[in-house]
Amino acid sequence: MVVTDLSGNVLWSYDSGLLGLVANPIKLLPNGHFLLNYSGGPVDGGGSVLEEVDLAGTLIWQMTAADLNAALAAATCTGCNITLVGTHHDFVLLPNDHLILITSTQQNISGTTVTGDVVIDLDPNRHPVWLWNEFDHLDVNRQPLSFPDWTHTNAIIYSADDGNLIVSVRNQNWLLKIDYANGMGKGDIVWKLGYQGDFALMGGTDPTDWFYAQHGPSFVSKNTAGKFSLALFDNGDDRVFTSGVTCGTAGGPACLYSAVPILQIDETAKTAILAFDPMAPTYSFFGGNAGALKNGDVEYCETAGGPGVAGDIYEVTQDSSAQTVWQMQITGQYAYRGQRIPSLYPGIQW
Repeated sequence: MVVTDLSGNVLWSYDSGLLGLVANPIKLLPNGHFLLNYSGGPVDGGGSVLEEVDLAGTLIWQMTAADLNAALAAATCTGCNITLVGTHHDFVLLPNDHLILITSTQQNISGTTVTGDVVIDLDPNRHPVWLWNEFDHLDVNRQPLSFPDWTHTNAIIYSADDGNLIVSVRNQNWLLKIDYANGMGKGDIVWKLGYQGDFALMGGTDPTDWFYAQHGPSFVSKNTAGKFSLALFDNGDDRVFTSGVTCGTAGGPACLYSAVPILQIDETAKTAILAFDPMAPTYSFFGGNAGALKNGDVEYCETAGGPGVAGDIYEVTQDSSAQTVWQMQITGQYAYRGQRIPSLYPGIQW
């Protein structure tokens, strides 16, 4: 992992030495330390290691997949009698110091080993106290992308206004709001946002302008429930086009392209207004994230920005021109996520 200034000069870096494992995500904590999740292998969460390090690279604490499974075996929460592959893709530290994790598990269904995901709430002592299992809430027969990697959940954000969680389920092309209610919720799916979900798309063409195989959602508005706005990176891997439209043909749209939508959500009316949706310069088949900066511009990361093995991060104006005002290219490797941080020091903004 690397922290740079806006000119690309490296300010800080860290290598755990965990060979064969990839760091995602990487997040700066309020205390100035970094929390990182490492995993690798053919199944999400394989060999996972979750660790907190300070700026000197000193290990503060570490939790392996085996550690987490041992904690689950000792836990009394509903559904916690489960064996996990490991942690992957994202976590959220809540204001009450609870840690929300994305983890994977597997079930044998009709002779096929199917991988799905489980959201786990750890209390400040890292004991499991709440669990949400996708096998209990989604239809395993819905398989739009990459089955038996059935769900491939890749992001989670916390809605402070109602205490619920919004989960990005990439291989279902959905964002799901989950009844978490600050640890008191029953885990019901409140709504499904995306193609074949619960919302009507406005300001765009349904189904083409929905997001597909998405990554990295974030809140754009200050409010996070009722009426609010979300940004995300729409990878577009399995995009569905309107009847009569054949992509990749003369006069037709490209079959594979990525975009950066901002959606204005009305939970009561069940509408999603496409307020901003520029096409990304390059199709990025995986990874990425998007969010709004304090100046109103939109920043997004194309994990596989190319050419070759490369990643791109862009800052663009939030208007019809989506003019690029800043860009960084990372060559020789992909950039799973790229995002601004205030500084490396708690409470300091540069």
